[in-house]
Amino acid sequence: MIFRQLTHDDLGCASYLIGDDDAGVAAVVDPRLDIDEYLRLARYLGVRIEHVIETHTHADHVSGHGRLVAATGATIHIHRDAAPAYDHEPIDEGWELRLGALAVRALHTPGHRPEHTAFTLTDTGRSDEPWAVLTGDSLFVGDIARPDLAVDREEGARGIFRSLRGALLPLPDTVEVWPGHLGGSMCGGPGMDLKICSTIGFERATQDLLGIADEDAFVERALAGLGPQPPNFRAIVELNRGPLLREPLDAHPLTPRQVRAAAADGALVVDVRTGFQFDEAHVPGAVNITIRRAGFGSKLAWIAQPGQPLVFAGRDDETALQAAGLAAAVGVREVAGYLSGGMTAWRDERLPVERVARIDVPGLHERWRAGDGVQVLDVRERAEWEAGHIPGSVHMPYHDVRGVPAGIDPARPVAVVCGSGQRSAVATGLLRRGGVREPLHVVDGGVPAWARAGWPIATGGA
Repeated sequence: MIFRQLTHDDLGCASYLIGDDDAGVAAVVDPRLDIDEYLRLARYLGVRIEHVIETHTHADHVSGHGRLVAATGATIHIHRDAAPAYDHEPIDEGWELRLGALAVRALHTPGHRPEHTAFTLTDTGRSDEPWAVLTGDSLFVGDIARPDLAVDREEGARGIFRSLRGALLPLPDTVEVWPGHLGGSMCGGPGMDLKICSTIGFERATQDLLGIADEDAFVERALAGLGPQPPNFRAIVELNRGPLLREPLDAHPLTPRQVRAAAADGALVVDVRTGFQFDEAHVPGAVNITIRRAGFGSKLAWIAQPGQPLVFAGRDDETALQAAGLAAAVGVREVAGYLSGGMTAWRDERLPVERVARIDVPGLHERWRAGDGVQVLDVRERAEWEAGHIPGSVHMPYHDVRGVPAGIDPARPVAVVCGSGQRSAVATGLLRRGGVREPLHVVDGGVPAWARAGWPIATGGA
């Protein structure tokens, strides 16, 4: 039997290659957009990819089902409630697929989306009982899926409650749980673990939500921890509904002169180097989202505006092309190109650059205590802000910065703080584009470091 989990670390997605090497047949479950690894594994293992199975129409990333169909001729299987605009075999509760000795059986588990389906796996050469369940976006390791990406959020939460109680939790304790997402995905909550798998018994015993037998109480708890919805989830759903995307995104190399002209015409230059490199020197008007940390695609989806072309600037061509691939994975396809040769090429032509001043948390505290006029902008999410923030600071999540936030004087220095320095790196560029004269990037920590030092913290919405 073949069972391989493949993860997309930037988005926290998990997909699976399953099959039987004796029978020479395999299926891919919830494929990511980049299909090269599935094809490589299939060649290595000597199997044909004849089936693509989707647990649901994804809302956080673009599926690779179209590219797999083009490459292999595979048949796509998805629950009939998805009603996609591409050729597929509609499936229902109880549908079964035999891949040699591996039996795949559908469990309809609506909630995250109405068509959502989990799949049990049985190695019939060893047992008649399932050994694993591919839970997709229903049950995660340490958490459950968010219920607000397709239907009314309360309706979705009630659907998840019934799916968990009626289909997944009745499975034997020993059945392994292999989810569609790991920690860091926007499809779950803060309890999601980076651990790649679990068991039904362990999750039933350790997840507080799974111990709530009352549906109303479950719904209240499930909705209390919801974060902001992914900004382009509807657009991603429509891409995944079809027609099939069969070709990769084509990003073109641009000379520094072409990048400068594109920026003057309204393109957004996204610098994918580290925050330190960006602060030291960057293309004027650029925004920094480092590709060296997880979450690049999610952050990009927040700030990319519909119809606005993007230009990627990296340390070299390789990192810029990698950024273009991650952009395509979250449905951001309006890419004008990338700075050929990276920032080295820009500097070689002696073109103008901008810089961002950096300040660490102790340095910010000194200026704040001295009352020297520095303003503090907290760019974390609302729940983080309410749990504790620097007194007198202004709040606006980094992804909502589109100009000068209310309460900020653009002529005075603005220290931009988050939890670590990553989101503040994005926000400093957005503030500069919005007209703030002197944004200061708070690095080497953020509000948690301030609190650990014992300095004043305010709570609530004030």
